[in-house]
Amino acid sequence: MPKIKGNLIIGQSGGATAVINSSLAGAVAEALRHEEVGEIYGMLDGVQGLLQEQLIDLRAQVGTPQKLDELKHTPSAALGMCRYKLNDSERERILAILKKYNIRYFLYAGGNDSADTCHRLDLMSREAGYELHAIGIPKTIDNDLPQMDHCPGYGSIARFLAIATQDSGIDSQAAHLVHPIKLIEVMGRNAGWVAASAVLGKRREEDAPHLIYTPERRLDPARFLQDVQEVYKKYGYCVAVIGETVRGPDGKTLGTQAEPYLVDSFGHKYYHGPAHYLMGLIIKELGITARYDKPGTIQRMSMLCASPVDLDEAWEAGAVAARRAIGGETGLMVTLLRGQDENGGYKCEYGVTALENIANTEHKMPVSYINAAGNFVTQDFIDYALPLIGGPIPAYLKLDRAALVKTSL
Repeated sequence: MPKIKGNLIIGQSGGATAVINSSLAGAVAEALRHEEVGEIYGMLDGVQGLLQEQLIDLRAQVGTPQKLDELKHTPSAALGMCRYKLNDSERERILAILKKYNIRYFLYAGGNDSADTCHRLDLMSREAGYELHAIGIPKTIDNDLPQMDHCPGYGSIARFLAIATQDSGIDSQAAHLVHPIKLIEVMGRNAGWVAASAVLGKRREEDAPHLIYTPERRLDPARFLQDVQEVYKKYGYCVAVIGETVRGPDGKTLGTQAEPYLVDSFGHKYYHGPAHYLMGLIIKELGITARYDKPGTIQRMSMLCASPVDLDEAWEAGAVAARRAIGGETGLMVTLLRGQDENGGYKCEYGVTALENIANTEHKMPVSYINAAGNFVTQDFIDYALPLIGGPIPAYLKLDRAALVKTSL
């Protein structure tokens, strides 16, 4: 089948990561290599911007190696993002816009919900008899997309939290006389990949984190208090990492007796989270001063701790998406698969799967990655995740507090 000549458009959707712009840069770099591609448009603010015909010329703005490299190392989403579910009339409006601008190649970087959007546009164009090649570029720090080993964005948040947890642990130990218990509530939605990554900087048994709770296991508050007290008695301080949707024995997210403060257009509910509730329990039931940290959006998009591996893989995912679309394929999401290099080490390989296999589904942590007690991760998880974070975590000096000076007086 001969390749069709036309214009290409790229959008970004969902929560921005440290490397989503690397995927954008990789897609543009690949599109620039193909004479079939005319204009290279960027849709501002995802499909919401496309509905308003808010397009920019990416060939003009970032069409040089220097600009593409700058884009690769820029945090968050350069084009802007949205969380927006198209209705039937809006899909027809977008089809008219695609025809108006002769867009034949449609690339959309995002996660589960963005795959749903891309899938619907692909189906709509086929039904209308309009040749459009729609390919999804994977993106999510939650690492919960099925059909792939890991997702662009995950390696960078994993590196961020591994370093942040080590730093927080050192601070908590230093402040053990004042506030010795620290809870760190992290993102990840209904999967524990993000919470688990906090372990990746741990070198000694006494180092933080001491406890990790993921949404895959329900958490009994009484058992949680017992875990914290045991660690505190052993080390004099305790750092526990908690996924944002960890549920209690009744199946409800801990501390969410109230209504969610936000429900987005895809039905995702947002609560204030379990850390504040659990902190209160520690203070009330154990009589120990506790604090909690909740990094928020900075954890998912900061360039400060971006993984070099993640940056390079995200670039290639964007390039593969453009290559597949221009090559005549459609209705697919790029996948990242685990292979081996010539020395038996980690290597990322790239494939594709149908968009409907990704849309509105979640891939949670395997049982083998969580310990029997449900309060930590296993070596299997560490072996899985370490290659993704791009090199070792900084090692800090640790003074020997037991080596007290003795005098002869």
